[in-house]
Amino acid sequence: QVQLQESGPGLVKPSQTLSLTCTVSGGSITTNYYYWSWIRQPPGKGLEWMGAIAYSGSTYYSPSLKSRTSISRDTSKNQFTLQLSSVTPEDTAVYYCAREAANSDSYMYDYWGQGTQVTVSS
Repeated sequence: QVQLQESGPGLVKPSQTLSLTCTVSGGSITTNYYYWSWIRQPPGKGLEWMGAIAYSGSTYYSPSLKSRTSISRDTSKNQFTLQLSSVTPEDTAVYYCAREAANSDSYMYDYWGQGTQVTVSS
């Protein structure tokens, strides 16, 4: 049973950097062939994929967020992290981490964290 849990501050000031950590249990973030993603949902809007780090350590980002987003990992702690810089109130959302099971033809998210609310406000 794979479990993911987000953690980090629930309130961030505009212009600062949002930092979240996803702690994974029940499976290694280095196991072939999974990807570890960050997804967010602003209030009243749909899910937005932000980026991912692969089992290999390679990173991938949404074009709309690439300039502000950094995903990294600590394999010794089985954790991966999200940093989103220069935040504005439009970055207010519920942030999720999730495992992506991908192959050459398709992908799906089979495990999700419970989500954590992050509010950007002064």
